[in-house]
Amino acid sequence: MPTYSARMRGVKLNTTIPKTVLVTGAAGGIGKATVERLLKDGQRIVALDQSYASLSAAFGDVTSHLQFSEGDVSRPDRCAAAVNTALEHFGGLDAVVHWAGIHSRGNWLDLTANEFNRVLAINVTGSFLVAQAAARYMTMHGGGSIVLCSSTSMLVGTIGGDTGHGGAAYVASKSAIVGLVRSLARAVGPSGVRINGVVPGVTDTPMISSYSAEERKTQAERCPLGRIGKPDDVVGAATFLISDDAKFVNGEMIIVNGGAIFG
Repeated sequence: MPTYSARMRGVKLNTTIPKTVLVTGAAGGIGKATVERLLKDGQRIVALDQSYASLSAAFGDVTSHLQFSEGDVSRPDRCAAAVNTALEHFGGLDAVVHWAGIHSRGNWLDLTANEFNRVLAINVTGSFLVAQAAARYMTMHGGGSIVLCSSTSMLVGTIGGDTGHGGAAYVASKSAIVGLVRSLARAVGPSGVRINGVVPGVTDTPMISSYSAEERKTQAERCPLGRIGKPDDVVGAATFLISDDAKFVNGEMIIVNGGAIFG
């Protein structure tokens, strides 16, 4: 079982003091936008990504309100280390916003067992390990809030291939997040820890870099708002879920896709 540093204190969610938030996948896309939004709001952030170099490129140097943590979320020791960074530098951990994950557009004929398992290890096991590491602390120190990330691809079962959409491995991994959120919400809710999820639609991040101009146009036309989402469009759902305004929201999934019609 991971061990945590001795400098621990419980901080219940409170709008009058800054929160300490662990943000994963922080160096780019929705994760970077989340860090920027929370820093602007005066929160204290531990930004987790695969390398210090990518974090430094995204944000510059660490500050009194921003600390970096490096590692692969599919490794329990790196998840525990990220929580320890929050405890050591900020004295506690109030919330987690977990965006880290990988894309896979391989169709069912091309997927190997190794590729399928790799996607599940990062997207599903990684989500569990991040939540587990945070909840080990939160359940003993006044509660907290954890937000995991699914995808609207699981609503329609995209099949991957040349379009750039997620294939079977990606869809399976993002479908699993719904069940994980519900199970964890029931398990740790009695200790004051809320678990919820955000379900983004097509969002303009490196994950859709393989989309053709025609596919981007098609996706924009499917949305009543007439465009593909931007990272900042998704951030608000997550910041709401970790706020005191959502103190009675638990085990829920918020879809953020501009009302797009899929299929």
